[in-house]
Amino acid sequence: MYQRIEEYALNAWPTLQTLVYDGWLLRFADGYTKRSNSVNAIYNMSEDNLALKITKCEELYRKAELDAVFKITPFVPVSLDQTLEERGYKLADPSTVMILELDTAAMPKLTHVDVSESLTPKWVDTFTSFHNGLSERNQAAMKKMLSQTVLQTGYFTLYQESIPVACGLGVIEDQVVGLFDIVTSEQHRNQGYGEQLILNILQWAKENGTTHSYLQVVQNNLPANRLYEKLGYREIYSYWYRSKTIL
Repeated sequence: MYQRIEEYALNAWPTLQTLVYDGWLLRFADGYTKRSNSVNAIYNMSEDNLALKITKCEELYRKAELDAVFKITPFVPVSLDQTLEERGYKLADPSTVMILELDTAAMPKLTHVDVSESLTPKWVDTFTSFHNGLSERNQAAMKKMLSQTVLQTGYFTLYQESIPVACGLGVIEDQVVGLFDIVTSEQHRNQGYGEQLILNILQWAKENGTTHSYLQVVQNNLPANRLYEKLGYREIYSYWYRSKTIL
């Protein structure tokens, strides 16, 4: 089941191009997020020719004018992480994958939300306003990526007195909803709006027949981890990235 969650997450957070190289998935999206610009070696677990495969991946990412980034999960070849470290790859963004059974999720108390099942300019404007450092190139890549998903997706914005205070999205596949890009506006943080946004997404997901939810969170994001544990999410596995340049 855990590997299925990894597959759901790959499908839910799309990319602009995917190459399959000897069972490895190489994802490219103009550098927007490590998720969409990394090598995912979750198929073909053979460790034969590992150095050769890494070199080939490096060449392909160099051609795309991107740094080669490898995602290390429990599902990749056992020696891949050590081999990358020996080649000068640094560890980045240790993260946790968490899961929740939705029959335990509470009802939201704040329900003034906009939800659209397609990407809208209004949602994009709110999202980018909450991410002050999002470059024009990243904005363009994000809009392309999210516009081409074929999975059922809800784009949510939570309002307080007509002011957008939090936004994010939920993506449904096989009765499982993934949460992505949950963000609260800087001036409204630590007031419970992120929690209420998530509960609205989970309520929407339950109404659409889902039974479980998953999310991915960076381990050093302590406020987010505390929130997810409060909501009842539990860790099922961890992952990290390897890159020669810490991005």
